[in-house]
Amino acid sequence: MPNNTAATTAQFIVEDVILKYGVPRKLITDQGSHFKNELMGSITRLCGCKHVFATTYHPQTNGQVERFNATFYPQLAELHDENVNDWDAYLTACVVAYNTGVHATTGYSPFQLMFARQPVLPFDAPKAVIVLTKPNDYWTQINRLMNSYKRSVKYNINYQQQLTKRRYDKGRANPIYHPGDLVFIKQHGKRPKFGELYSGPYKVIQQQHPLAYLVEDEESSIQEQVHVSRIQPVDQK
Repeated sequence: MPNNTAATTAQFIVEDVILKYGVPRKLITDQGSHFKNELMGSITRLCGCKHVFATTYHPQTNGQVERFNATFYPQLAELHDENVNDWDAYLTACVVAYNTGVHATTGYSPFQLMFARQPVLPFDAPKAVIVLTKPNDYWTQINRLMNSYKRSVKYNINYQQQLTKRRYDKGRANPIYHPGDLVFIKQHGKRPKFGELYSGPYKVIQQQHPLAYLVEDEESSIQEQVHVSRIQPVDQK
């Protein structure tokens, strides 16, 4: 994408996602202005796609994307020349390496899960050719493989998620807040080195879901949704 304007982003969603792979049931994005606008809202409404916005300053909401970034960025950083700023010259190669590599979470490569076969890469040894006796045998075999992959991947992902959850939850319990409670919110982004870590107080309006609350600034009356990990009770500050 040449830029991340609302128009360019909407065009990418339509041409490179919807028209190639169909309409997703759910679209999860951050709260950037190129996603949160009238044009994107019209597209998702017309297509019947639910648009979910990740909680601000809590990348775990969009965990799969953040996990991809954590793997992808270091690879790109190793290859490009900082003095020339030629990172885009290595972008395609890094994407191919990511898509053809086996992922620890799923146990398969993204390429294999998409096409139900291993990729043939340059310098690979010749692979065995499968001979099918009937033309429709190919679909039968692919369907069987894809169903097998889905079962295996579902199990592997669930297993890894449980491990991650146990590590995250170890010795930690999320507090419960109620409407009217006064809280401070942990600040993110640029701030003075010795500046306040928390801002507020804010008033809790309602619990959006188990890990996010809608809060209102006591002075400006501006409301925002924040993750529970950023909230600190006033009496504990």
